[in-house]
Amino acid sequence: MPKLTLTPRHRYLARFHPKRVPHMFADVLILGAGIAGVRAALEVDPSLRVVVVTKDRIDLSNSAWAQGGIAGVLDPSDRIEDHAADTISTGAGLCDEAIVSAVVEAAPQLIRELESYGAIFDQIDGHIALTMEGGHSHPRVAHALGDATGKEVMRALINTIRGVETVEIWEQTFTIDLLTCEGACRGALVWNADHGKTFVWAKQTILATGGAGRLYRETTNPDIATADGHAAAFRAGAELRDMEMMQFHPTVLYIAGSSRHLISEAVRGEGAHLVDSTGHRFMGDYDERLELAPRDVVSRAITSRMEETRHPCVYLDLRHIDREKVSHRFPNIGQVCREFGLDLAHDLIPVRPGAHYMIGGLTIDDKGRTTLPGLWAAGEATSSGLHGANRLASNSLLEGLYFGRFCGLHASEDAVSVGDEYQILPLESAWEEAGAEDDELNLSDLQNSLSSIMWRNVGIRRDAQGLQQAARQVDFWDRYVSSREFDSVEGWELQNMLLTARLMIASADQRTESRGVHYRSDFPEMDADQAAHVSIVSADAE
Repeated sequence: MPKLTLTPRHRYLARFHPKRVPHMFADVLILGAGIAGVRAALEVDPSLRVVVVTKDRIDLSNSAWAQGGIAGVLDPSDRIEDHAADTISTGAGLCDEAIVSAVVEAAPQLIRELESYGAIFDQIDGHIALTMEGGHSHPRVAHALGDATGKEVMRALINTIRGVETVEIWEQTFTIDLLTCEGACRGALVWNADHGKTFVWAKQTILATGGAGRLYRETTNPDIATADGHAAAFRAGAELRDMEMMQFHPTVLYIAGSSRHLISEAVRGEGAHLVDSTGHRFMGDYDERLELAPRDVVSRAITSRMEETRHPCVYLDLRHIDREKVSHRFPNIGQVCREFGLDLAHDLIPVRPGAHYMIGGLTIDDKGRTTLPGLWAAGEATSSGLHGANRLASNSLLEGLYFGRFCGLHASEDAVSVGDEYQILPLESAWEEAGAEDDELNLSDLQNSLSSIMWRNVGIRRDAQGLQQAARQVDFWDRYVSSREFDSVEGWELQNMLLTARLMIASADQRTESRGVHYRSDFPEMDADQAAHVSIVSADAE
């Protein structure tokens, strides 16, 4: 596939002069405090100063919201080769088989390591309890607190990192841009309400900023998932790939007027059925694996069924499952349902798909090194080769742990080799006044409009006409929004989302086939000649 280029409106979102901005120094700067960022921090040499920057509280991340669990071969009757085969099969021809093998082989150790940090997994007869999820050939998903695995894992990791004296955690701090000079990353420009803009110069920088779910009207992601790392890295000159690959989770609680809540894949893994508004269990009409087919298959089946029945949702049916089992296994989901007057074990639960996991991101190698020297990346902000064109359920926390560890280890080694010489570089960002004030824009309305057109035209089903319409509209918004300089997180987030949307649309238009989570109704079949990544770089970097 040819490499795409696209031009960002500005290299930096904010203007600055090095004589007017305070300077801080770190050996290793980590942007993001989800599972990948925190695990990276724990791997850095204790002789180095580490700064972890997170734009909200450290306990708020996509990782902390993860419900299902972490996949790994812990049952003697299971095989690592089968976990790898399931991952590769789900990835629809775009997985890096060497990466898959390495990650799934490390999975049991990584899960045991979490126990050593204090994470408490659910147990059966003194062993970690394992469940089935879609796409897996064997029960191999370890879970905690029933259906709040991410919350428990992040509790243990955060408690551990808070005890490391050489790690500083900067909460409520937004990363505006990566700083680059002479083709290498030198740190980041960050902002918080107390200190304003700050240069953080770093010998090595690790980007672990998470996903992009808020680009879509229907999403399981928290409000922080605005693709900030994807956009900042692109502006800095790093290569991104697979940006057309957004995974949609099939089952998001659908209550009109409420925020969306994920209904874990594990609910179907424990035997829940999907039925339509007539009560028909429909997955057999689409795939022999029924409710345990991969997420892209189930999401498209649900969408088709909603259209055929002209009903806004389908339903999860757990009525045939023992009530006590439902209550024990899914306490948090049950509580969310009760808030809307629904009994998880007794009522039909309304669900529909929502944007869930960004598969595309920074191109990285097997150590987490990006194409931009001095910059490493891990987790949902990357394209590592593990997921291919569709992520296997419960491989996401696993990926964050694996690449977070490698990024921390190797960035640490490179930082040690640099020595203690820091240099304040004469970087300056300036451009002409746009002639318009940012308070003329209704940022919420713009974000809602963006998420609506992405859902309609760049969602579960796509075609050339819809993609071209989205490209024209998003480019129009981006032209006048990005001509302004904002001094608020909301403004910077919108600029990042518009740029990332442009990257996603261009990549989706380039892939004229259907593969994994990318479904083109005008090209509904997989094309063997397109079994390759779509890469995209800034035209300025080229």
